[in-house]
Amino acid sequence: MTQNILIIEDEEKIARVISLELEYEGYQSDIAASGKEGLELFQKGNWDLILLDVMLPELNGMEVLRRIRSTDTYTPVILITARDSVVDKVNGLDQGANDYITKPFQIEELLARIRACLRTNAIYQKEEEEEQLQAGDLTVNEKTRDVIRRGEAIELTPREFDLLVYLLRNKQQVLNREQILTNVWGFDYYGDTNVVDVYVRYLRRKVDYPFDTPLIHTVRGVGYTLKEQA
Repeated sequence: MTQNILIIEDEEKIARVISLELEYEGYQSDIAASGKEGLELFQKGNWDLILLDVMLPELNGMEVLRRIRSTDTYTPVILITARDSVVDKVNGLDQGANDYITKPFQIEELLARIRACLRTNAIYQKEEEEEQLQAGDLTVNEKTRDVIRRGEAIELTPREFDLLVYLLRNKQQVLNREQILTNVWGFDYYGDTNVVDVYVRYLRRKVDYPFDTPLIHTVRGVGYTLKEQA
């Protein structure tokens, strides 16, 4: 899949050279000649990486970076700075830039930095995907503990969350109450197995009842299973 790079650079010659080199390397690119135009293109497009000059008309690069990071913490941003602008480099990295390159620069170095940022971002995205559990339109991120169904965030207690994660990890399997108790409440739990029924009921109220397709199903005489279709 072709990767899209947004170039926000007011020096026309530099922007054009970068764009031609990117096209030669197999990337697609678009150019914005001001901070305001760059921010508008960022908001309209789907970008794999952004090259952002610090000194821009209308809206400087630091402000553009701040606004980008207020809504997008994932897309890699490489700052293009003046030779001696150490403050810009530090501020940019503190505000969320992934890397920087100073003018004048060799195009080979810029391309190498672009490849490195894209590789790192691909690894990060893969790790994020591996931390997600999914069944139908329900998505759970174990790292952030976000629970989303049909775009709606669902608030769960810690125990409800652990129960949902266990059901998701074993989706399509029928789990008896003893299995659920052992894996969600722990080996040293000596309470009544009815607590499983109580928490499944709590979970259904939040995950199933507001929606028309139930995910958690009762298997009479055995226990419960989570599956995408009844």
